[in-house]
Amino acid sequence: MHRHEQRHALVLGASLGGLLAARVLADHFDRVTLVERDALPERAEQRKGVPQGRHAHGLLASGLRTLESLFPGLGESLAAEGAMRTDLPQTRWILGGRRLKSESLGFPGVCASRPTLEAEVRRRVLALPNVALRDRHDVLGLVVEGERVCGARLLGRRDESAEEVVHAELVVDATGRGSRLPTWLEELGYAAPVEERVRMGMTYTSARVRRRPTHANGDLVVVVGATPEVPRAGAALAVAHDEWIVTVMGYLGARPEPTLEGMRAWASQLIAPDLAALLADTELVSPVATYQFPHAGRRRYERLRRHPEGVIAFGDAICGFNPIFAQGMTVAAHEALALSILLATGRTDGLWRRFYARARPIVDVPWAIATGNDLRIEGVEGTRPAGATLLDRYLDRLLAVAEHDPKVGTAFLRVTNLLDAPSSLMKPATMLRVLFGRRATPALPADTTRPPSPSTSVGHVVGTPPTDDPDAPFRATMRIG
Repeated sequence: MHRHEQRHALVLGASLGGLLAARVLADHFDRVTLVERDALPERAEQRKGVPQGRHAHGLLASGLRTLESLFPGLGESLAAEGAMRTDLPQTRWILGGRRLKSESLGFPGVCASRPTLEAEVRRRVLALPNVALRDRHDVLGLVVEGERVCGARLLGRRDESAEEVVHAELVVDATGRGSRLPTWLEELGYAAPVEERVRMGMTYTSARVRRRPTHANGDLVVVVGATPEVPRAGAALAVAHDEWIVTVMGYLGARPEPTLEGMRAWASQLIAPDLAALLADTELVSPVATYQFPHAGRRRYERLRRHPEGVIAFGDAICGFNPIFAQGMTVAAHEALALSILLATGRTDGLWRRFYARARPIVDVPWAIATGNDLRIEGVEGTRPAGATLLDRYLDRLLAVAEHDPKVGTAFLRVTNLLDAPSSLMKPATMLRVLFGRRATPALPADTTRPPSPSTSVGHVVGTPPTDDPDAPFRATMRIG
C-alpha cells in the first residue's frame, strides 16, 4: 500500500465484539467499515442477531473499566438511561452451595441489559468520523491475493442488491460462534484451527419482572450457582429501579415451562431459596424468553503454523464461553486493547500470529474456570484434567470457610473474577485460613432475610489474566458453582 492511499479496516459483525474492534481500529486506520447482517436499531432494542440479549448479562468490572477507557463517561451515560450504578453494589453470591461473605473489591459496577449496553457503545462507535456502517449485508467470503486477504465479498439484503467487493488492509472476523473463518481457511488451502468443545446443553429461561424495594433486602444482584448435586442455576439482575431480569438455567437440556409459574417452580428447586422468594412476590413485565447453548467452543488459532495475512478472528469467533459465567464481553474488551497495542507498532505483517499469541492468555483463565465448572456436572462431555479431584476437595473446604470468613470469600471471588491468579489461593495466609477456619455443615442454611451488606456485583470484576503458568492445574479446575 502506498503512503498516499488511505488505510482501510473491515469488521465483520457489529455486535459488542465487533464494535470494540472497530473502536480501536479507528485509532490506527483512516477508515473502518462495520458490516452487519441485521438492520441495527437506533435505540436499545432486542434484535434477531443477538438472541441472548433478553437474558441476564454481567459486565465484569475490568470489562467496564476497559470500556470506560475507550468510551469515557460510559457508566454515567448508562446510568442516565436507567441502568443501576453504585460504588458499593450489593450482591448475593451463592456458589458451591455456600453463601459467601466478602469484602468490597472497590470497583464501580453497572447493572444494565445487553441491548442498553450495546446501543450506547454502538452510538459512540458510529459517532467516530472515520467509522461507517453497512448493516443488512451478508458476507459471502474473503477476497484473497496470494497469501493475503485483501477484503470481503458482500451482498446487501435489500431487493435487487448485487454482490460487491470491499477492499481492506485488515479484515476482523467478529461474527461470533458461527464464524465461517475456519471453513474459509480450508477453502483457501489452509488448515482450520482445532476446536475444543465442552458439551453441556445449557438452557436459559428469562423474563423481566417487577422489582420491589423489599426484594433481596435491596441487593442489586442475586446469583445462585449450580452444583453437581443440583445442576441448575439462576440469577437476578436489577436493570432499573423497578425491574429485574431474572434468568434460570439448566444443564443437559433441562428447562422449566416458559411461564412465570414455570420459572417459580424451577427456582424453588435451586440450591438456595433466594430467587424463589423474589419470584413469589412479583409479576411479569415482559414475555418469558428462552435460549439454548449446546456447547462452549474454543478455536485454537494460536496453534496454526500457516494463516493468511490480513485477517484475524476476534471475540466469540475465537472462544464462545458458556454465558452463565458472564465472561465474553470482558474478554472481548481485553482483546481489543491487545489489538490496539499491536497496531500501535504500525506493523500488520504477521499480525495474526502476534494477536493470537496475545489473545491466548486472555482466554486461558476464563475458559478454564468455565469449563472446570461445567465438567463437574455428570453428563457434561469434555476432558477433565488430571488432579481435579484433589483440587476440588480444597475448593470445597475453601467455600465452606468463605461462608464465615470474608477475606477467604474475597480471595476466591478475585480469582473467579480474574483479578488474581488461581495460585493466589495457595498463598500461605489464605491456606491457613482455609485449613483452620470455621466451616459450616451442612451447606447453606436458608437465609433470605440477612441485612444488606456491601459486596461486589456480578458485573464487577475481571483483570488482565495472568500469563505465568503455575496455575495450570488450578486454571482447569476452578469452580464457582
